[in-house]
Amino acid sequence: MDKDKQIQTLSTIVNRMALASKLGEQYGGDRDIYEALGYKTTLFYKDYLVRYLRQDMAKAIIDRPVNATWQGNISIIESDDKDETPLEIAFNTLQKDLKLKSKFIRADKLAGIGEYAVIFLGFNDVSKKEEFINPVEPHTNLKLMYVKPLGQGSAAIDEYVTNTSDKRYGLPEIYKLTLTKETGTSSTEIRVHYSRILHIVDDILESEVFAIPRLQAVYNRLMDLEKLVGGSAEMFWRGARPGYSGKVDKDFEMGVETKKDLLDQVDEYENNLRRILVNEGVELKGLDQQIADPNNHVDIQLTMISAVTGIPKRILSGSERGELSSAQDKSEWLSYVKTRRDEFAEGRIVRLFVDTLITYKILPEVKEYTVQWEDLFALSEKEKAEIGKIRATALKDYATNPMAESTIPPNAFLKYFLGLTDAVIEMIEEIRKTEKTDEGIISKAEQAIIDKEKLDKE
Repeated sequence: MDKDKQIQTLSTIVNRMALASKLGEQYGGDRDIYEALGYKTTLFYKDYLVRYLRQDMAKAIIDRPVNATWQGNISIIESDDKDETPLEIAFNTLQKDLKLKSKFIRADKLAGIGEYAVIFLGFNDVSKKEEFINPVEPHTNLKLMYVKPLGQGSAAIDEYVTNTSDKRYGLPEIYKLTLTKETGTSSTEIRVHYSRILHIVDDILESEVFAIPRLQAVYNRLMDLEKLVGGSAEMFWRGARPGYSGKVDKDFEMGVETKKDLLDQVDEYENNLRRILVNEGVELKGLDQQIADPNNHVDIQLTMISAVTGIPKRILSGSERGELSSAQDKSEWLSYVKTRRDEFAEGRIVRLFVDTLITYKILPEVKEYTVQWEDLFALSEKEKAEIGKIRATALKDYATNPMAESTIPPNAFLKYFLGLTDAVIEMIEEIRKTEKTDEGIISKAEQAIIDKEKLDKE
């Protein structure tokens, strides 16, 4: 990195730290709430990563939206024809060979933990690591051999585009990647040209390079949760097993041996080696237990986290599959996931990947294509069965009521009460007509047989 870029990077860090130092200040700096409550004022990538790896709620905030976003199959559709197009075949082959979906999921999570993530594209035009710094030259023999998602901590920006007339002015030019072996015993650093990198950012404001980490706005709440949950466990641990206070009888003189024996018993009691204390001249009294229910306090933290992240509390707490899950929660959650697919996952990951490979002639060039996701709002088999049961009961009540048809015509009942579409109602009408025709044919055939039997008898 040249001297000017070092100064620029250092200046950015200093400005961020200066801004962070103002957090929590009140009364002109006389009071610092952050300091009083033990909050960190300056957060780095490692803070978010450790929080994600060690705290359950932090992991839920990152993982649950990602897992919901990428559920089901992902396809690239060029046309509505049944026959696969060259683009569709090529993408499906890449997806199968390189396990693209799992790589996209990992990149999504890494982008949320830090300010950005990258997908390192490994092409067959490199024979030694020093060549990664060269730009990619598109040609028909170029092949994608592997893709590797990396977080901010393993993909540092080493150089930026400094030419003000360049359309990529201010964007990364060279990355310094740290690749660790699967065993974790050693790592190697390589300098890589931006053309071999997909730079992925999520919640961006002014910068196109650095986003707001998903845990940043709720970091204090996560620290509060750690205090509440850990503190309540410690409170139970200490309070469930009461301590004792001792009162020495005024007429009793405790000798050295007696005092030592009593202290030994107390030590054994504290270390779970003894459950009974035997003594003389000292009255032992159990201290009152002080155990408070943390539910209300934890619920407040979850409410605040839900308000910021947009994830319903029931989803955060893992009860979305249980009976407590409400229809409103489910609808809001699915709408959130749908928006996330449209605004982030498709545009900043899937299309970025496909468009890059089209540019490099690895995928066939097309005028347009569609990213096809699994329908989030499709009914499950259980939901279909429950709806079918409700409709069958309603239809039975309607059919057995002699006044029903005169009050509400059958088609109106099917449409407005059972919720069937016009196309389905028309199909039902066709089936009914066909069945009536078939019944008529059978009746005539049966009558012909009867008539023949009569003639034979005569």
